[in-house]
Amino acid sequence: MNESTAMITNDAVVFGLLMLLLGIVFKTNASSHPFWKKFYGIFPSVLVCYFLPSVFNSLGIIDGNGSKLYFVASRYLLPAALVLLTLSTDFKEIRKLGSKAVIMFLTGTVGIVIGGPIALLVIGWIAPDVIGATADEVWRGMTTVAGSWIGGSANQAAMKEVFEVGDVIFSKMVTVDILVANVWMAVILIGAGKSKMVDKMFHADSSAIDDVKTRIEEYSASIAKMPTLPDLMMILAIACGATGAAHFLSDIIAPYIQANYPAMEEYSLTSGFFWIVVIATAIGLSLSFTKYRNLEGVGSTRVGSAFIYILIATIGMHMDVMAIFESPGLFLLGIIWMLVHVALLLGVAKLIKAPFFFVAVGSQANVGGAASAPVVAAAFHPSLAPVGVLLAVLGYTLGTYAAYICGLLMQAASGS
Repeated sequence: MNESTAMITNDAVVFGLLMLLLGIVFKTNASSHPFWKKFYGIFPSVLVCYFLPSVFNSLGIIDGNGSKLYFVASRYLLPAALVLLTLSTDFKEIRKLGSKAVIMFLTGTVGIVIGGPIALLVIGWIAPDVIGATADEVWRGMTTVAGSWIGGSANQAAMKEVFEVGDVIFSKMVTVDILVANVWMAVILIGAGKSKMVDKMFHADSSAIDDVKTRIEEYSASIAKMPTLPDLMMILAIACGATGAAHFLSDIIAPYIQANYPAMEEYSLTSGFFWIVVIATAIGLSLSFTKYRNLEGVGSTRVGSAFIYILIATIGMHMDVMAIFESPGLFLLGIIWMLVHVALLLGVAKLIKAPFFFVAVGSQANVGGAASAPVVAAAFHPSLAPVGVLLAVLGYTLGTYAAYICGLLMQAASGS
């Protein structure tokens, strides 16, 4: 029985509302009207797709926490999208991007590991009342944010169990996690439209990225054709079939590891969702070496992107823009933490002259994981989405281990 107090509790109605919102966003984004051109020049469409559902959630019209739509989107549409977005992967071209993508990803991980304890120390100095007598509770809650920001929800859940995080502080930290992470993602998406200016400031050479984009665009144009119904059905068959296979294998692998190698839980290897993402990505990458790669010419990437945007809307449903007024001190803690992460990324980027693309994707592969990294990469160009996917998978493998180290550092910083 649904005990939600939201105005709309029927998921079918909520889904219809989300799809209408997405339709309005894409319709106005494609408009040639000066107002809409200026509006989307400031606020990217991806950001608006996150924000509008959050407004409906904050006003009590819908209830993101009471809805099952995010679960459906993350378990079914996300793996299907990962297959379609990696289907056209050109490893030869991606290899030309060099090592800077991995360097920036690892820099982002380090920024989160050291950012947590630094934020605790700063808040303890300028606003000790925020932590006060509940210092032990706050640092424990922060470990779940570390797990989320380095790996994802599976790593977050692992930290909750490892550090015995209470439900009250966990609920507050989930809100901090979602709002702070999405504000930073909004900044990244705005920056994506001004990446050339940022690259100029950093004296970064983005020619390798531009070259990859050009080559992939030329390949896409060479195989492009009007999709027929059989083409679209084949796209859906591969996406949904691979998703089914990922779930089937995950249901075997995760319980087996849990039963025989329980210590592997620290690395999220007992998480079914982890294996769904990894297997779906592997299937998509494997198919990129076959003739099915040519489905890019009939819109496989566009279908995958549509799935991602539905996922984005369901993520937005979980944001409560009014929650910041309930625990402003904890949000300040999260903001300082994120600023350390960002400052380190920008500092290293300037040092090695890395393009802003690597800053953005390296950050989101940590903070946003498989749901956000390909979205951010695709904001620069759809053909670059696989870079985000591959780094996000790396984030899953490092997430629990790095978050555990971060938790120990935060425990020391809090004096517990």
